Order: sequence, then C-alpha cells, then structure tokens
Amino acid sequence: MTCALIVYKTAHTAPCLTNHNLLLFMEAAQSVLTLCNSRNKTQRRHVAHFSFQPDPVPTQYGPTQKMNLFQSITSALDDTLASDPTAVIFGEDVAFGGVFRCTVGLRDKYGKDRVFNTPLCEQGIVGFGIGVAVAGATAIAEIQFADYIFPAFDQIVNEAAKYRYRSGNMFDCGNLTIRAPWGCVGHGSLYHSQSPEAFFGHCAGLKVVIPRGPVQAKGLLLSCIADKNPCIFFEPKILYRAAVEQVPVEPYTLPLSQAEILQEGSDVTLVAWGTQIHVMKEVANMAQEKLGVSCEVIDLQTILPWDIETVCKSVVKTGRLLISHEAPVTGGFAAEISSIVQEECFLNLEAPISRVCGYDTPFAHIFEPFYIPDKWKCFEGIKRMINY
Repeated sequence: MTCALIVYKTAHTAPCLTNHNLLLFMEAAQSVLTLCNSRNKTQRRHVAHFSFQPDPVPTQYGPTQKMNLFQSITSALDDTLASDPTAVIFGEDVAFGGVFRCTVGLRDKYGKDRVFNTPLCEQGIVGFGIGVAVAGATAIAEIQFADYIFPAFDQIVNEAAKYRYRSGNMFDCGNLTIRAPWGCVGHGSLYHSQSPEAFFGHCAGLKVVIPRGPVQAKGLLLSCIADKNPCIFFEPKILYRAAVEQVPVEPYTLPLSQAEILQEGSDVTLVAWGTQIHVMKEVANMAQEKLGVSCEVIDLQTILPWDIETVCKSVVKTGRLLISHEAPVTGGFAAEISSIVQEECFLNLEAPISRVCGYDTPFAHIFEPFYIPDKWKCFEGIKRMINY
C-alpha cells in the first residue's frame, strides 16, 4: 500500500475529527507524504556513491583502446592464454563468460580444454588449481563472488600458502592465481558485497592485490599471473562497467607491493584501495575547497605484502593519516596499517590515526548508503584530525 493511499484511507476512516484535530492530522499526513517522496527518491538513487575519474592515458606501453574494467580483465586473460600454452582458466560459468562477462569469448578462441566450467564447489576449484599449479601449468581460478571464497579458505590458507614452506622449496604452487569479484555494488546485500582481504592479509605465503581501475587491473593481473607465489586478485565489481579508461592493448605488468601516490599533499595522508580510492579523491577535493587542507592520496594496490615505506614517508611529511575501506572496522586491514604507522611514525603524528570503515555488522541491503564509508564520513574524519 502506498503512503498516499494510507493517508487517504486514514482520513476517511478516522472517527469524528474536529477542525483543530483535522488540521493537525493533515499536517501530519503532509509530513508522511514528504517522507515517502523522499524515500522514493532515495530508492531511485544512483548505485555508485562516488564518481569515477579515469587516470591519465598511459603512453609507455604502446597503443591504447577504450575498455571498461571487465574488458581489461578479459584482455589480460586473453594475453595469458595466447602466450602461455599451459595456462588454463576455470570456475563456475567461466566457459559462458562468467557472471560479469570477464571470460566472454575465451572458450571459443582457445578451446574447452583451456577455459572450462567447474562444479559449484569453491574448495574443489582451489584444490584443483593447486594441483594444476604444482604440476607446472599456469592455473587461473575464478571464485564467482569473493563472499563465496570461504569454503576454499582451508585450501588457500593451509595448502596453497604453505606448500612451498612445508616442502622446503622442493615444490610450490606459485603458478596459481585466484580471481574474485569484490566489494559493494549498490544492491548486493550481505552475500554479495563483502571485502574479505583482511582474512588473507594474515597469511604468509600469499599475495593479495586489488586494482582501482582498468589500467591497473590489466597490469596487476598479468603481474599476479607471472608471480611465482599464489596470488588472490580481488576485482571491484561496482567498477566492472562504471570504470572506463584508455588501456594499453599489448601486455604489460605493474609492480606488486608498490603503492602509488595519486595526489601529493602536505596536511593529511589518505590511504585506500580498490573502489574506495575514488571516494578518497573526492574527499581530497572537498578538503581543499572547504577547509583549505592539502591531502596526499595513496592507492595501496597490494594488501599483502604492502608498501610500508611509501605510506610511512607520507605520514612523516603530513603528520596525519586517514585509512578507509568498506570491510568492518574491527580487524580490518586498516588496523594493521595503523599499528605499523604508529610504531614507525609516532613522533611525527599530529593527531590520532583515523579509520573510516564499514560497521561491525553484516553488510546492509536497503541501508547500504548508511553502511558504506562515503565521502561525508571521511570528510568528518579529516575535520576531526585537523581540529585535534
């Protein structure tokens, strides 16, 4: 029943309203209608809580082509299959292109023996990938959503990450790369919006990488595939189509474990990764315009092992640090960064380190706009540090 209908039915069924009470009732009814109209506007809100701004066109890797993020992933996988005859791609529905179309056309181009579907069993997908990598082939496993990577947690943490260590480097599964869509998307709710990078950031033997856009996605994914350690590559699903850049056509790699300073500043260091980088860019602009505060924006890119030197050098310069991610605040990777920076830069800090993150609850559905660490929450965090 709509709000207007509720008001109408109540007005015609309310017993013996006096003129004064009727006036009060109509004022209340008008408030209800205003609230309902506001709610309808909220429900029609745009999915993204940020504006994607493409990076400058890279010139050092040759000709470029307009691609969104999922197309840049496809390009990286295509390059790998073309150059490495041992490479195989497998996962749920990847033969048909996958839920987000990242593998579309690859089975037809390279054959069903190299791009193929698996049963709906994440533990089996990763276990199979470990075996393929140990045998010497290049294994690229897709987990359909990062939220469903947990059934494979034992295989990743107890087997893949420790294989080289427990064999004294006689054997390894370094040729394994695990891809998974990651982060909030506007309507994913509790089972399709999670950011589980901190779980794997606790495990030696893995590399965990999260790109912010198409150019980084292709270069960092090719680096993960070439790296001789098992890698987890989380892809911000909200950017699959929203992020469009000029991406180099030819293969290229970007260094792992190296953060990138996207904007230099003198007053506050802002650290994030993936989708949240675009929120940080907007926050930096707001801080400059409204507060006259100069922010340095750093994209961490690799969660494990992360670039301590770049972050600490920035904090020594600015004296303030704000870290933001979508995952819950307790035990999130921002806590690890805070701890290291506090140890290394204690005498340089002008204010307590600020963490602006998700809440310690399951990811909300209709309340997602209240859950996400949007630019307004981050802006308030900057104001608290400046006024400390």
